[in-house]
Amino acid sequence: MIVRLCAATLGLCLLHGAMVQAQDVFDSAQSLGRGINVLGYDPLWSDPAKARFTPELFKVIAAGGFQTVRVNLQAFAHMDAHDRLDPQWLHSLDAVVQQASAAGLKVILDEHDFHPCAQNAETCRSRLLAFWGQVAVRFRDAPGTVLFEALNEPSGKLTVAKWNALLAEVLATIRQSNPQRGVIVGPAKGNYFTALPDLQLPDTDRHLIVTLHYYNPFSFTHQGAPWTRADIRDQHDVHWGDQASRSKLYHEFDVIADWARAHDRPVLLGEFGAYEAAPTADRLAWTIAVVNAAEKRHFAWAYWQFEGSFGAYDLAQGHWNEAIHKALVASDGAWKR
Repeated sequence: MIVRLCAATLGLCLLHGAMVQAQDVFDSAQSLGRGINVLGYDPLWSDPAKARFTPELFKVIAAGGFQTVRVNLQAFAHMDAHDRLDPQWLHSLDAVVQQASAAGLKVILDEHDFHPCAQNAETCRSRLLAFWGQVAVRFRDAPGTVLFEALNEPSGKLTVAKWNALLAEVLATIRQSNPQRGVIVGPAKGNYFTALPDLQLPDTDRHLIVTLHYYNPFSFTHQGAPWTRADIRDQHDVHWGDQASRSKLYHEFDVIADWARAHDRPVLLGEFGAYEAAPTADRLAWTIAVVNAAEKRHFAWAYWQFEGSFGAYDLAQGHWNEAIHKALVASDGAWKR
């Protein structure tokens, strides 16, 4: 019997006394550090001339204390009837990866089409496999600082069983051209942490980073958001920050950390944030608490999002939203290896 000894929080895995490839993925996950979500809803993808996000902003993000950008790609809308990606869209993607990399940032290519996948699992399967068949080959020679994320928040018609089956196919597609690239994967049910026990990963693939999204309590983080259900949309002045709510948050992060140790997988907190309608002081307190909880447990993270109603940056004024920005990056980052 092979005896495998792991100290997951250090990314240290020994097999017969020799370092194995799991070391690489723990280092890769840790190096993602502090990240931010970008470009999900920018006109860039349909008409680069109308882009709100300019290449110089990658330098602003790096100078602002972030190490990674999670690029939200809604690529299905840019596929033809044969699931071929629009060449102009691919050209824009090439430019984004080059510009972010030149600014010293790591890049996560996040296939973000969770809405169409939730509505039709079969169409999702066809398009997702076609997407990775094209994008993985295109970036097969990219540096290891470019990572792939299989699919954002699988949910709805993409059930646990269907997602596990599709994920196996996606990984097989990616591994044909990128056998050792870091790939980010998350559980069904919207990347929610309670679905972790249902996530099936190939034991032999030691280049996977598991992602979770955290918006608890939803009644606080999404109060007043017009796209949510009525009972959340119509709420206002929902507060957060008493001892009970803090204890619950830390407990939920402990549950994630316990799973990560038991399964010897690194974790990326791929999204978290509170909508701008939340009471300002409580929104900042919640953000700080999530950052501290993640970093204490050695999880890299990516805030949702750079601009917009959760945004850390004011595009119109050309500066960081100071309070949110400080809440995200004010600590010294001593947690990082």
